[in-house]
Amino acid sequence: MNSSIVQDAVLHNLQVLTESTQRLSDEFKGKYPEIEWYKIAGLRHVLVRDYLGIDLEMVWATVTNQLSELRIVVKGAIES
Repeated sequence: MNSSIVQDAVLHNLQVLTESTQRLSDEFKGKYPEIEWYKIAGLRHVLVRDYLGIDLEMVWATVTNQLSELRIVVKGAIES
């Protein structure tokens, strides 16, 4: 939180991740309804359109509390 370089890196990686999920098919997303895909799309919108209004506390909470669930789903999809 105290490093602008780390903040920029995290925000950029989240932007790439959220942009990438927009390219997933509806069929794929339908297989994993436990992931709130619409919230990922909403985060993408904030990251791209409202850059100056980003709440870094919310970003940190997302990274620390929710990315692990998405990682598990994606890893399972790759392995199957």
